[in-house]
Amino acid sequence: MPTSALRLIWLVLCLMWGAGNAHASALDGLRDFVKATRSGTAGFTQMIVNKSGKVSNPASGTFQFQRPGKFRWVYDKPYEQWIVGDGEKLWIYDKDLNQVTVRKLGGALGQSPAAILAGSDDLEKNFVIKDAGVKDGLEWLEATPKAKDTTFETVRIGLRREGGVASLAAMELADTFGQTSVLSFGKVERNPALAADLFRFVPPKGADVFGEEK
Repeated sequence: MPTSALRLIWLVLCLMWGAGNAHASALDGLRDFVKATRSGTAGFTQMIVNKSGKVSNPASGTFQFQRPGKFRWVYDKPYEQWIVGDGEKLWIYDKDLNQVTVRKLGGALGQSPAAILAGSDDLEKNFVIKDAGVKDGLEWLEATPKAKDTTFETVRIGLRREGGVASLAAMELADTFGQTSVLSFGKVERNPALAADLFRFVPPKGADVFGEEK
């Protein structure tokens, strides 16, 4: 699995649904989300923007998560790829190649953007989070990792308020290679009932499996 793809694995896990009131700041909405949201689903579109502003790699799909540590991210276009976290292991399946990569989630979850979504309630242990103003009708937050050995610099999260409730609208991740991954979210649902087997992954028959399976 290329390094760029592994960075995207952590990027996509920043998905989140905020809950707050009409007078709360975006940061307060994020804190309320971490306390109140245990699961969620959404659709997404994604693109990569380089230093010169060129847009590439458009993609789309669906996402589900259940805290702590379980998630399922599926790319439908331009090719089918699954990224599944079962709470202990991270599974990456490329359907066209019939290839699976597996690795332990371990402590990496706490130091990654994944912790914003699927990690513990102690969010600010690993990130410095601040309000980042209003732009394009969205309230923005900026999360900076406290660890120095990550592959990203900042995560920006855009929230839209409707009826006094803040929900996720967009997310931007700037990595240490000068690229920004931009995601937009739709069909957001907070705290749905999700089947337990949604977050289990069994390699398809005949698939090549790489990594630590045991």
